[in-house]
Amino acid sequence: MKEKHGMTLIVRTITRISVWLIFLYGFYIIFHGHLTPGGGFAGGVILALALLNYMLAYGREKTENWININLLHDMESASAILFLIVGILGIAISGSFLANWLSGGKLFALFSSGTIPILNIIIGIKVCAGLFFVVWTLSIFHIEEEAEE
Repeated sequence: MKEKHGMTLIVRTITRISVWLIFLYGFYIIFHGHLTPGGGFAGGVILALALLNYMLAYGREKTENWININLLHDMESASAILFLIVGILGIAISGSFLANWLSGGKLFALFSSGTIPILNIIIGIKVCAGLFFVVWTLSIFHIEEEAEE
């Protein structure tokens, strides 16, 4: 039985393997962004590309079954609020917005950079969900345009 949406069996098989490697690399970039080049924005873009890779290979309907769109939407909304909370805590504790109100840190230590990893994670979620929803919305409009023709 041939599927109506998505790409060939070869592309879907490669995507089934590669999407998890892309996710792993995106999380690595986010979690090590305070020690190495990268961070929340770059890692969020990589995570969004993993989701888009899946959507291109399997089609929009199967992606909707694989990803909880409502949860992703809620995480995208909550990330903006969390970013503001961390910033306001900086004002309350240290006197300036987004001030590093946690530890001063040690050079090259993973858990010693204060609020920077927290902000990288929040930004990664925001960028990943935001970029994915841009393409998701464009795919909805593309389907509606095809239906009109």
